[in-house]
Amino acid sequence: MADKKAQNLEIDNLDREILSILMADATIPYTEIAKKLVISGGTVHVRMKKMQEMGIIQGSQLNISPQKIGYDICAFLGIFLQKGSQYNDAVERLRQIKEIVELHYCTGAYSMFAKIICSDTNHLRRVLNDGIQAVPGIQRTETFISLEESIRRQISLSK
Repeated sequence: MADKKAQNLEIDNLDREILSILMADATIPYTEIAKKLVISGGTVHVRMKKMQEMGIIQGSQLNISPQKIGYDICAFLGIFLQKGSQYNDAVERLRQIKEIVELHYCTGAYSMFAKIICSDTNHLRRVLNDGIQAVPGIQRTETFISLEESIRRQISLSK
């Protein structure tokens, strides 16, 4: 872990600028980034490869609006485990439930906290009853339905 932290400190302002541009629009070509930053396209390519090897960049993905394709329910779920030792097994079972889009091991009242996307409340009920609450080791859950997502963003790279 110490090696990874030390490597992360090796990025400079140019790396941060490249990342900031791509975080705003991941489809922008390296040549256009190069023009904006007055550097060569090869420099952008080399910097990107370096940051991928360092584990800073972990791939890219297409972000869609779940509501626009019929998934109207976003819920957050506090999960209580019977024993902490059941965490790894529970995670492997929860990984199979496609409606879970995020899962966090956390401090506080819950053992885990999940974000779930479903088409409607009936779909959510099925996921809870037949999926999540049927996982061995899960003692109980608490569900919070999101009424509106007000902020969604990447971290800011400016210091």
